[in-house]
Amino acid sequence: MPKVAIIMGSDSDLPVMKAAAEILEKFSVSFEMKILSAHRTPKETAAYVEKAPGRGVEVFIAGAGGAAHLPGVIAAYTILPVIGVPVKGSLEGLDALLSIVQMPPGIPVASVGINNAKNAALLALEIMAVKDKELSRRLAAYRKEMRKEVLAKSGKVSGLGWKKYLEAVKK
Repeated sequence: MPKVAIIMGSDSDLPVMKAAAEILEKFSVSFEMKILSAHRTPKETAAYVEKAPGRGVEVFIAGAGGAAHLPGVIAAYTILPVIGVPVKGSLEGLDALLSIVQMPPGIPVASVGINNAKNAALLALEIMAVKDKELSRRLAAYRKEMRKEVLAKSGKVSGLGWKKYLEAVKK
């Protein structure tokens, strides 16, 4: 049963939204991915969202560009957490970001940065980790690994100097 539903308004959003799928796969968390439009398939979107909890979905990740209504429409049909991913399109994605974060009172949608589906998946995992101790442990290990990587890079840049470090990174 899928724990996360990744929904995007168009297949053109898939190159951005695949980052969410990759993180969920890395953590072995089941998910399903759909292309549903707030405007072109409103009935199908509502039906999908309303039935999702019965299939085991705990969190929605919704990517949308332009008017970016999809995350808000999903939130209107569920009390489960909805994480919006503003997809860069016109106005460098600012229109999508503002559409997602400016929800009316009572219908919240969390938002991550423009094109940052990776963080949306990590936020979904953190939400689920509140009641899943094993997932919480794996997230902590993931953060520990990131810390090691940053410290290793810091040591390299200190040892090589910034110019040689940049040359080495380019190779």
